[in-house]
Amino acid sequence: MSDLLIMTPGPTEVSEEVRRAMSQKITNPDLDPDFFDFYLDVSSKLQQVIKTKNDVIIMSGEGILGLESACASLIEPGDKVLVLDNGIFGRGFADFADLYGAEVTKWEFPYNEEIDTNELAEKLAAENDFKFATFVHCETPTGIINNIGEITKLLNEHNILSIVDSVSAIGGVPIEVDEWGIDIILGGSQKCLSVPPGLTFMSVSDAAWDAVNNRETPVRGYYTNLQLWQNWYEEKYFPYTQAISDIYALNAALDKWLEDQEIFARHNKIAEAVRKAIAESNLNLFAENGHSDTVTAIEIPDSINYQELNQLMTESHNVMIAGSLGEFEDKLIRIGHMGENCYEEKLYRTLKAFDHSLRELGFNLNIELHKVFINKMD
Repeated sequence: MSDLLIMTPGPTEVSEEVRRAMSQKITNPDLDPDFFDFYLDVSSKLQQVIKTKNDVIIMSGEGILGLESACASLIEPGDKVLVLDNGIFGRGFADFADLYGAEVTKWEFPYNEEIDTNELAEKLAAENDFKFATFVHCETPTGIINNIGEITKLLNEHNILSIVDSVSAIGGVPIEVDEWGIDIILGGSQKCLSVPPGLTFMSVSDAAWDAVNNRETPVRGYYTNLQLWQNWYEEKYFPYTQAISDIYALNAALDKWLEDQEIFARHNKIAEAVRKAIAESNLNLFAENGHSDTVTAIEIPDSINYQELNQLMTESHNVMIAGSLGEFEDKLIRIGHMGENCYEEKLYRTLKAFDHSLRELGFNLNIELHKVFINKMD
């Protein structure tokens, strides 16, 4: 359906400017000296988004590539790695750490709350001999955002490096990489920046580079080896041919992002209005606290089948929202209000479709979601 509105928490809608950028004539990125300057300029724009002077690398591959590359490049067999687990993706970090031979310690926190930093401080006071710790900034399956600044402050007090998956938050909420002392933060093209899937990017601190370079054993991999990205500009050499059209698209999206002075305020205002509308209804938000400004997760009523709801919304109302993953499959429905999705008229249309679909399936809503949403936007 040509007019299908995609309101999932990534991939998001893509603007005309970004689509046009992808159609530009390509060059040979391995041989054209101008492309190295262009790539550096795009990296500098990402530095502005996440507020860092650290090196920024753009890699050809979905966000998982950045996550695995960080683990592959830092971990040597037997390294002690701490995994902070308050969601499906946070838990998944343990699989990558284990894959590369780490001795993994996993600290579990409730999945319907942000990580409790007081509890984390107590745990770290008792045990802190870790090379690095991993955690997720925004747990997309459940709509929860963790407090990066507080978590990395605690980790830095114990000289523990940090790897942060911020794929679903970068561009939608303020991030201060240098101020918060984040060693590696990972992003993806298809979320808040609203570029088609295909790129991952990360910033790497001096401390993280030191850990990568002072390994006693070789990195187990090539495509995931961050060592190959050092001095790429000075040597005018990329480890592999870059996805040039994707980077053109990212550049256009970053230009649009940098021009938007209201982007964080808009994400917050719309997210708050969505949550208030749900809270006033006889539906339930999943998260108890730590509500994300980029995605909202709503409990599916017992009387509603997700597949039927999804089919009705897409086929009859031309709006696509998402279910969830793992143990939350068929239990939660998620609305993405990030990037190109984060506009009042799109959320109004989405909530109207959601409202009407629930009623058509026999659920007796006590309010009209879209009308309450608009009232909360005033």
